[in-house]
Amino acid sequence: ERHFKMYLILFTMLCSLSFHFTFFLVNSVLVKADNVCELLGKFNLPALVADSDITIGGLFPIHFRVIEPNLSFQAAPELSRCEGLNFRAFRWVQTMIFTIDEINRDPRLLPNITLGYRIFDSCDTHFQALRAALTINNGQEASVTDYDCAPSMYAVIGDSGSTQSIVVTRLLGLFGIPLVSYFSTCACLSDKQEYPTFLRTVPSDYYQVRALAQLVKYFGWTWVGTIAGDDDYGHYGIQMFSEQVKTFGVCIAFSEIIPKVNSKKKVVEIVEMIEKSRAKVILVFAVEQDMELIVKEAIRQNITGVQWIASEAWVTSALLSSQDNSILIGTLGFALRRAEISGLQEFLHKVHPFKAPQNPIVTEFWETLFHCYLGNDTSQSKPSCTGLEDLKTHENIYSDVSQLRVSYSVYKGVYAVAHALHHLFACQPGQELIVNDTCPNTVNIEPWQLLHHLKRIKFTDSFGNEILFDPNGDPIPSYDLLNWQRKVDSSTQYETVGRYGSALGSYHELHVYGQSIVWNSGKKKVPQSLCSVNCLSGTRKAAREGQPICCFDCIPCADGEIMQCIKCDLDYWSNSQNNQCILKEIEFLSFGDAIGISLATIALLGTGLTITIAAVFTHYRTTPVVRANNSELSFLILFSLALCFMCSLIFIGQPSVWSCSLCNTLSGVSFALCVSCILAKTIVVLMAFKATGPNTNTMKWFGPMQQRAFILLCTCIQISICVSWLITSPPLPVKNTTYQSGKIILECAIGSVKAFAVVLGYVFVLSSLCLVLAYFARKLPDNFNEAKFITFSMLIFFAVWITFIPAYVSTPGKYTVAVEIFAILSSSFGLLLCIFAPKCYIILFKPERNTKNKSCETL
Repeated sequence: ERHFKMYLILFTMLCSLSFHFTFFLVNSVLVKADNVCELLGKFNLPALVADSDITIGGLFPIHFRVIEPNLSFQAAPELSRCEGLNFRAFRWVQTMIFTIDEINRDPRLLPNITLGYRIFDSCDTHFQALRAALTINNGQEASVTDYDCAPSMYAVIGDSGSTQSIVVTRLLGLFGIPLVSYFSTCACLSDKQEYPTFLRTVPSDYYQVRALAQLVKYFGWTWVGTIAGDDDYGHYGIQMFSEQVKTFGVCIAFSEIIPKVNSKKKVVEIVEMIEKSRAKVILVFAVEQDMELIVKEAIRQNITGVQWIASEAWVTSALLSSQDNSILIGTLGFALRRAEISGLQEFLHKVHPFKAPQNPIVTEFWETLFHCYLGNDTSQSKPSCTGLEDLKTHENIYSDVSQLRVSYSVYKGVYAVAHALHHLFACQPGQELIVNDTCPNTVNIEPWQLLHHLKRIKFTDSFGNEILFDPNGDPIPSYDLLNWQRKVDSSTQYETVGRYGSALGSYHELHVYGQSIVWNSGKKKVPQSLCSVNCLSGTRKAAREGQPICCFDCIPCADGEIMQCIKCDLDYWSNSQNNQCILKEIEFLSFGDAIGISLATIALLGTGLTITIAAVFTHYRTTPVVRANNSELSFLILFSLALCFMCSLIFIGQPSVWSCSLCNTLSGVSFALCVSCILAKTIVVLMAFKATGPNTNTMKWFGPMQQRAFILLCTCIQISICVSWLITSPPLPVKNTTYQSGKIILECAIGSVKAFAVVLGYVFVLSSLCLVLAYFARKLPDNFNEAKFITFSMLIFFAVWITFIPAYVSTPGKYTVAVEIFAILSSSFGLLLCIFAPKCYIILFKPERNTKNKSCETL
């Protein structure tokens, strides 16, 4: 712990020394020696300077790039040089000068105070911007006597690039000097812990990214490629965009970086990636110089059919739109709100090198614009400039004021500083006090005092727009959605086709005028950008392994699912196209089915046959055959068999509560009655044989009364079982959807499996007793072989019901009912034919055997 504290103290001391050394290094650019301040070194940066009461700094990318000297340090390094004049940025410079001039002429704003400026070129690079910031802060005079050093710098307008602004604001923040950017949009700069002195008059990329993400969502693009410049602006922008669109289900097809160091190979690879990808919507979050590299290579490779989405850094780029870049027609992007600044164009036309003969920036501007040379060097191949060249007759990006968006942002930034200074100087006791309830010393104000007021300003500019900063130093977000369209003269124009932001009363509202948009290559149809085509109705998405969720295969939906494989409700099923749920077909064994008709016909035939036999027995009731077979039991058997045939009809038709309750219970009672009668008949046969001896009275123990009591008892047992079944868990009609998914099987649920098993089991017990007794009595000299036929009938009965159980369990749907009906009919016919057919045969066809003598012979 003691060592840790020691290391902590040492680390704190090192941090403190580092900070003081940095502070000393920056502030010691001027060194005192013999009452003279001398610069340790000079950058000799070209500048536009007009010192006055209060000087405002300016940083602009007047050139595209910087050429660094040899830094081997074997000799004194040469000064760095910038090249590639940026006419658009030079217009921004002149807009700042114009705005300061307009403020100085306004008697209501900063009366009796004149603003001056010191504007330097950042060359669109962070290290050159840092050099310019040091020069702005300290001046670049060789020496100043009596400590009359450079005028105090209270605020700086700049820079355009986010990376440059990050570097500059870290430096200026050490002195509390506010940096008001007109085009640095990186969301990272909203962090006031990191950049407390940074403000801007352009919305943060946070809002631009939200707008771009909503645009992608609006048009249904789910497969988007991204390209970023190799700087903070590009990196942060693409990172935020990727996070935003992910919430909308959009996938990034590829993400490439445009190198700042011109790499032909890398640019070629990026364009080849664009050509190979299925993504037809490409977002480029970069500055215009980076985008120019991509466009040139895309033209060389003849890339077409790409819908470009521009970040605000190049969406109004005259550098790109002025060229014959037909591949960019249809480009969409969000731009800052524009304004028409009165008097600016006339001011721009007044710029002339003879008015600033010693200023190399103005000289270079004139020479580059008119392709001539100012000077006496006869070795130049260019013609000499006459000074009579007229900016009014020369169309150029510089003098084009039709799209004053960034220029308007510069305009607002200068006015914001002016209003903050006005509030500072107009301080009254009790209003906007800084410390100790006193107003600041206006003779020697500090930059941090200006920053205090700058964060709190709120005013309406000459265009009716409200200017203010939120706690993060950001303005109210507001964008125009621009579309690059080809005019009749083949030039490119930026057509406003939508809005986003506060202009619609909400920071997050997007409104698109869809019919006004011209798409890539001049088409009117919204392009598609999908990794996989949307699945048709009746299919579903199946993710591809190792690929984003936007890439999928379409698999047909299973039966019972529609649209995107949404399951239909329980009573519904999908149609053949899987695009609509329709009511399931309701199925049950009806009287209209062929099998239903067949079974009903057989049941009626069985009933009719039973009635016919009963009629025969009634007609011949006095004959020996009928009398010898206990006609009472025979009629009971016929009655029970008729019930069996008739109850099978209850199974047919739409199940209801009463039909479900009756079908199984009535058939169970009917069979119990039938088998009880047959069992009684079998017992009678056995008793009759034993009663043939002399002096035996066995039959008195099983006479007619005992037989009736026995049958009643056996039947009542079955009735009590069925009543208990109906009370505790009765069979009920149900909709069965498991057998056939596309159909609803209406059937009777048995309610209690145990009760159903007991009913069948009881009949099985009675049948088993009957079979055993009949088997023992089969060879007895019974009347007309009664026991033998009972044995045959019981064997058929058992065969039917033993095969019934597996068939009943395995048969699906309405055929389950058919199996049960078939079992009832088969067993009923078996009993009817085996027991009564032989007797009817004798009665009807062998009457000679239907005599008392023949009956006695069999005994």
